[in-house]
Amino acid sequence: MLARRRRILGADDPDTLLSAHNLAVTLYLEGDVAGGLRLLADTVARRRRVLGADHPDTVFTADLIARWRT
Repeated sequence: MLARRRRILGADDPDTLLSAHNLAVTLYLEGDVAGGLRLLADTVARRRRVLGADHPDTVFTADLIARWRT
């Protein structure tokens, strides 16, 4: 789904970023901690650039990274 959204909507579309966030969570929960964190870090960087640092989606993703790293 993420690859399709990137191709059709673009890598920075909010729906694409939501799919990336969800995939990162799935990877993390399935045991690919490093992969989940990498994808989430990329997602939060894109969300900051596209939505702004104070957007709720950006804040949620950044908070999740902080919790996972503790």
